[in-house]
Amino acid sequence: MNRRSFLLKPAAALTLAASTMLPAWAQTPAMVAAEVTKVDKAGGRVTLKHGEIKSLDMPAMTMVWRVAAPRMLDEVEAGDRVRFIPERINGQYTVTSLVKAPQ
Repeated sequence: MNRRSFLLKPAAALTLAASTMLPAWAQTPAMVAAEVTKVDKAGGRVTLKHGEIKSLDMPAMTMVWRVAAPRMLDEVEAGDRVRFIPERINGQYTVTSLVKAPQ
């Protein structure tokens, strides 16, 4: 058996090492489907009726979320179907991305 057959090119080795060394928390969170039930622009919060969020070990429910950037709330209103990225930042449940779902 040829020993060189197991060697990787430097770029491939670096890519392989980087992809296997990333911890689970460093991966991009999955988007979650939800319905907007209330928008509080002054408070920087949105109430969402969402499905299960496995990354936060959270069942489906309706709850108030803080938004990372208040301008996100300019694009949505009660009744809109959306997709969002939920995260726990400094102990607070926070929406870091919010987009209207395709109709």
